[in-house]
Amino acid sequence: MASREEWSVNCRDLAGRRRELTVFTSSGRIVLVAPPGEAAVLEPLDVGRLRAALRDAVVAVSQDPKHARE
Repeated sequence: MASREEWSVNCRDLAGRRRELTVFTSSGRIVLVAPPGEAAVLEPLDVGRLRAALRDAVVAVSQDPKHARE
């Protein structure tokens, strides 16, 4: 089984409990997993971390020759 790159970003739900957003790549696509049945509330710094995680995932997908666009 191939390893996959995965990034986590801290957030809170609407009740203020700590949660986590997860970003990973799958079959040449970017997958964003939010807390189950919850909204993710992000602080400004966490938004920057989410942006960085999404950017890193895009770079990972674009460098994978299996998923390069013709």
